[in-house]
Amino acid sequence: MHTLVYDDITTAADRVAGHVRPVALAGPTEPGGVHLALELMQHTGSFKARGAQNFLLAHREAGTLPDAGITIASGGNAGLACAWAAARQGVPSTVFLPATAPRVKVARLRAYGADVRLVGTEYAEALAACEEFARTTGALASHAYDHPLIAAGAGTLLDEIRRQVPGLDTVVVAVGGGGLFAGVATAARHHGIRTIAVEPENCRALDAALQAGRPVDVAVDSVAADSLGARRVSATAVRAAQQDGVRSLLVPDAAIVRARQALWDDRRLAVEHAAATALAAVAGHAPDVPGAGYRPEPGETVCVVLCGANTDPTDLVTP
Repeated sequence: MHTLVYDDITTAADRVAGHVRPVALAGPTEPGGVHLALELMQHTGSFKARGAQNFLLAHREAGTLPDAGITIASGGNAGLACAWAAARQGVPSTVFLPATAPRVKVARLRAYGADVRLVGTEYAEALAACEEFARTTGALASHAYDHPLIAAGAGTLLDEIRRQVPGLDTVVVAVGGGGLFAGVATAARHHGIRTIAVEPENCRALDAALQAGRPVDVAVDSVAADSLGARRVSATAVRAAQQDGVRSLLVPDAAIVRARQALWDDRRLAVEHAAATALAAVAGHAPDVPGAGYRPEPGETVCVVLCGANTDPTDLVTP
């Protein structure tokens, strides 16, 4: 199994340059304080575009991109990013998702040019069909998070943040399957920057894996489960979390909802619950999380990654 290293991330950064949007930052002008990395403004509305482009371009460089194109089982951000990246590269994409998937997601995937296959009523059935399709057609199978090229692409975000936030001490990211976290934590460790990994209390794949010493299956039940509902975190993410300079935190759904509303009230940012999960952990800069929040030290420079905006904004209340 490939061990993700910083060189993978610098290689990915060179590869995706000009193919993804550089991250925008919002925050104080003076040293210290909490900054927001607005990755919700990325192509397709989430950080996933970085990994998808890195995955496709790396295979194109290696001559391993088949005529049958790329396939993935995902109706969420990863599927959208895969279809978008494939369209940008002129590559066929076939996306599998359950027949119960929201029509709006199906329509958006088709708008990116994807061949959408609706199979079964659960993700596992769509995944099995995707794997069979890859086996019989020779299409290249991608993954939502558990691949070194996907994680390395996501990790390119950290150096972009660091260039805009001198003296960065701490980066805060939400964790689902662990692709974003693994990439960001690997780059952060290289620079001596602390990483705070945040999960909903009832979507705790990383926390459970750290307790068990290996990836294990968990139940998922959270307002953020649409993005952070991986039942098992990647082994790459577990290895990254076991290194120095990483802290794992859990936050309740109520704090996630409050943080998401606060981003709308204060900044008119409509973010996914996954993005609000990261902010909910930072005590004093979002509604406090009793007993579990991360409280920055005086003068500490923190950046919270707002990872996506593919959300239904109708439940955000405008005063």
